[in-house]
Amino acid sequence: MSHISLPLAASAPAETPPHTGGLLLLIDGTAGLLTVAALGIALLLFLIIKTRLQPFVALLAVSIAVGLMAGLSVTELFGTVQRSDAVSTIESGMGGILGHVAIIIGLGTMLGAILEVSGGAEVLASRLLNLFGEKRAPLAMGLTGLIFGIPVFFDVGIFVLAPIVYAAAKRSGKSILLYCLPLLAGLSMTHAFLPPHPGPVAAAGLLHVDLGWVILMGIVCGIPAVLAAWAFSAWVGRRIFVPVPQDMVEAAEEAKRAVLDDQHAPSERPVALGTVLAIIGTPLLLILAATFSSIALDPSTPRSVIEFFGHPFVALTIALLLAYYVLGIRRGWSRKSLETVSTSSLKPVGNILLVVGAGGVFGAVLKASGVAQALSDTFNDVGLPVIVLAYLISLVLRVAQGSATVAIVTTAGIVAPLLAEGDHSQAFVALVIMAISAGSIFASHVNDGGFWIVAKYFGISERDTLKTWTVLESVLSVAGFVAAAVLSFFV
Repeated sequence: MSHISLPLAASAPAETPPHTGGLLLLIDGTAGLLTVAALGIALLLFLIIKTRLQPFVALLAVSIAVGLMAGLSVTELFGTVQRSDAVSTIESGMGGILGHVAIIIGLGTMLGAILEVSGGAEVLASRLLNLFGEKRAPLAMGLTGLIFGIPVFFDVGIFVLAPIVYAAAKRSGKSILLYCLPLLAGLSMTHAFLPPHPGPVAAAGLLHVDLGWVILMGIVCGIPAVLAAWAFSAWVGRRIFVPVPQDMVEAAEEAKRAVLDDQHAPSERPVALGTVLAIIGTPLLLILAATFSSIALDPSTPRSVIEFFGHPFVALTIALLLAYYVLGIRRGWSRKSLETVSTSSLKPVGNILLVVGAGGVFGAVLKASGVAQALSDTFNDVGLPVIVLAYLISLVLRVAQGSATVAIVTTAGIVAPLLAEGDHSQAFVALVIMAISAGSIFASHVNDGGFWIVAKYFGISERDTLKTWTVLESVLSVAGFVAAAVLSFFV
């Protein structure tokens, strides 16, 4: 299975200015490039935090500014119409990452939408609640978030599953925190650590890692992280009482009636739990099989077949077509309904893809200008392991500006040359991606949209949201990083 590649221009030695055609000529190469890096990151944070500039625009603007300050010429940055052989750093950075990431995120998003609208989430939650019983309902909600969070975005998972949380908390008379926090932990873990979510997929593209390794390390690091978060959820849920928000219960019931009236799925038959699990698990198993066939099998026809079906494009397409038939056509959906659900699910993805693409541009500019190499040399002198640096950089960016995606793509561009210098295995680089992803979810607070979604949907005051949700995300972050750091000693 071929890994994701991002074509970037070769960087020049850090000791001398790599280019002389830009707007700024550097007197001292390394010191000047480090200054450019610091100013670029400061400008990025200023544009996002203070001026509230859209992250895609901010990343693109900072990439251009950094390239010009570091000495890249206008031709190197943008190419020219007259010279067709001139390579545009911006175009290669954007196209190199989106050529792979856009397809994976698009297919995964449509798959999640079909599972959502068909009632797969409600079936999953209901069956788990019945299986575990009233006393273990929080665990059932946690497992629901963990499983359903694989194919759907974090906020979509909240919108779909919140009514089930309301019902479980109302029936028990206990704090809604006992039920919503385990669910949120499962959704957040899968969103941060597992493909086809944008963060890990983008990092895999920027750092050239097979998605199979990212899936494996995401599971290995994510499970202890979510267990730690569930333990915290049980502890804090018994100490802070938050009632079920009645206004949100009424809104959820009204939305459910609207969906039933819309008749996306004419069939009244519930979806089988095994069907939901099979559709979610199919692409993960195919991708993992393809990744490890290169280790277990010699080049042969069977290996080629496994790698074909396990390529992320093919695996996700198979899962999507399976969902179309089993959850849609076989249950009475019209082809128009399938098209409507699929198309509408892609509308929120545009912003994510543009931010990821701009992150690819930022990484390409850092490398082509020599800034990334200067940062790499400096970080090597610090003496901290690359996995620790990756976590700390991502954490600082996350806390400062709130966006996990921006933190991931920016950090990946900064640490890429550190990984390029050594002979690191795919498994180790996948663990670095886990560290970056863990840092990107640390301490969700008022500058993160997820903070306000959680507070609104579950009726939690801002003060209690800081005590519960913010700490929950920090527990997930630290536990996930510790798991990745410990595993890094063995790979």
